[in-house]
Amino acid sequence: MPDYQLWLTFGVFIITVIFLMWRPGGLNESIPTSLGALLLILTGVSSYAHIVGIFGIVSGAAVTILSTIVMSIILDSIGFFRWIALNMIEKARGSGFRLFWLILLLCFLMTIFFNNDGSILITTPIIIRICSILRLKMHQQLPYLISGALIATASSAPIGLSNLANLIALQMVGLNLNTYTQMMFVPSMLAIMVMTVLLFYYFRRSIPKVIHHFPVSLQSSSGSGYHPLQTTESENKVDWWLFRVCIGIVVFIRAGYFLAEQVGIRMEVVAITGVILMLAVRWYRTRTGLKDVITQTPWHILLFAFSIYVIVDSLHRAGMTASIIQWMKPIIEGGNASIIAVSGLMLTLLSNLFNNLPSVMIGTFAVTDLPLSESQLHLAYLANILGSDIGALLTPIGTLATLIWMYILKTHHIRISWKQYMKVTFIVIPISLIVSLISLYIWTSILY
Repeated sequence: MPDYQLWLTFGVFIITVIFLMWRPGGLNESIPTSLGALLLILTGVSSYAHIVGIFGIVSGAAVTILSTIVMSIILDSIGFFRWIALNMIEKARGSGFRLFWLILLLCFLMTIFFNNDGSILITTPIIIRICSILRLKMHQQLPYLISGALIATASSAPIGLSNLANLIALQMVGLNLNTYTQMMFVPSMLAIMVMTVLLFYYFRRSIPKVIHHFPVSLQSSSGSGYHPLQTTESENKVDWWLFRVCIGIVVFIRAGYFLAEQVGIRMEVVAITGVILMLAVRWYRTRTGLKDVITQTPWHILLFAFSIYVIVDSLHRAGMTASIIQWMKPIIEGGNASIIAVSGLMLTLLSNLFNNLPSVMIGTFAVTDLPLSESQLHLAYLANILGSDIGALLTPIGTLATLIWMYILKTHHIRISWKQYMKVTFIVIPISLIVSLISLYIWTSILY
């Protein structure tokens, strides 16, 4: 690669990362990445052959993530998330502590069944709405808002389906979904549990002990008393048959990813099948068409995934990963523990400097070029994921999900400063990351 192309590639990468983190005026994340990728293509840095190869790697993961978001849009249209908001308050039964645990459980499940970015988009407005209904003061809202965001983002680690970067990198290292889950579920769940306990301990004095308790009846506004979320009887009626069938499809499709892999069916085929089933069932029951899905689906994710990969692939060929490899080589000779430690800490540093999506791809390029056995390559990749999903939470710019979270708070006129955020994360995240990396070493040693 000529010198001018090297400098151009590094310049495009730095400018793209700045705009991804800054997002002036709520700038869509696909715009800076697309312009950067287009510039690299027009100047010949990324050739036609590279583009075809990139499309083959990225398309399946992007379609899978996009399909889960479409499923969440359909669930929202039948009142699923409103039902959650209503019942969270009821199930808390007047306890702020119980509400805290329920919100963290919600954030975890939303990420497991959908994805981390979708979870942030779904749960943050729900949490804001609950805090508004309960008329909590700002210092009382912080435990729910910050803890919910951290758990929703970290929960993308256990199964690999809940993060775009995880899925793309999964194909690069030749690790299948079932093996990923077998190796990663226990270490990442231990880290999430430790994170949850630490968050509760940190916020225990800010969480209100007593909150208002609103009894909830979704079928009718009569017989249970009025509460702030209720409007009219017709708006509160729920088609429970449609409700249960759609939830069943989501669970079936999530399990189907793992079953399909055993018979060689691609993940995106399973994902698209789930979307078609949910759309068909909803149309059969309500005669609702495709308008909401077409207008609300973030189609730009396809463009974003492709363009960011073009930039990172160009960066890889420009020699950035070669420098990382030279730095890592002497350290990895110390064995599996060294490989896990250096990979996890490297991705934590890169993610908090440049955001985790480009960083996990850079890290994956680096470990695939190292002289590692297949098992060592898998360990390095999994440690990368822990660094990019958990370690990246040190700063608000570390993950795309936390950037989205900050933007949602801003649109709702809620201001959480970097200082407020990092006072929490610099206590909680390092301990959780260390637990996850140590657990990964111990758990994989037991397995293999």
